[in-house]
Amino acid sequence: MKSKLYLLFALCVSMFFVACSDNTETFDERWKNENEAQFALITADSRFTKLESLTGNGHIMYRVLESGDENGRFPFFTERVRVNYTGWFKNDWSREDYFINDRGHRVTNKIIFDSTFDDRGNARPIGFNVNGLIPGFSDALQRMRPGDKWEVWIPWHLAYGQRGGGSNIRGFTTLVFEIELIEVLPPR
Repeated sequence: MKSKLYLLFALCVSMFFVACSDNTETFDERWKNENEAQFALITADSRFTKLESLTGNGHIMYRVLESGDENGRFPFFTERVRVNYTGWFKNDWSREDYFINDRGHRVTNKIIFDSTFDDRGNARPIGFNVNGLIPGFSDALQRMRPGDKWEVWIPWHLAYGQRGGGSNIRGFTTLVFEIELIEVLPPR
């Protein structure tokens, strides 16, 4: 009799868990899936080149926009560089940068979250340590020569991870950077 009660109890508990499981996708799961799908599309795009991360945790994708000094040297992880860059992502990867929604309003879909260019397009290069950056950005810089300008796609796990960054970048966000390496700075 006791074994039948245990069996009945186990059956009721398992039915409770099945009934309580929610198969609906959360916003974060949908966002993560959409960002991973977009990065997979870029990975399959023949215009882009795959670079394994120096962290051993995946890869980034890039395409050369302008080639720099072929005799220039790559910066080391511990060095400082001066760069111009623009970082962005899209709220909806399937839509254009700007679009008109169903209410007739213009929607900004391409979110520029950081840039060395001002509102007028004037460059204001910045210097920083290569090792003080998100892994994907650091990976790209260590393979660029002065004068190189690349479009770099960074998956969320080599960017700001599942927590996101600042107030604008949600967790699981694929980031895109247009990076121009201006120079490797001398040691301080």
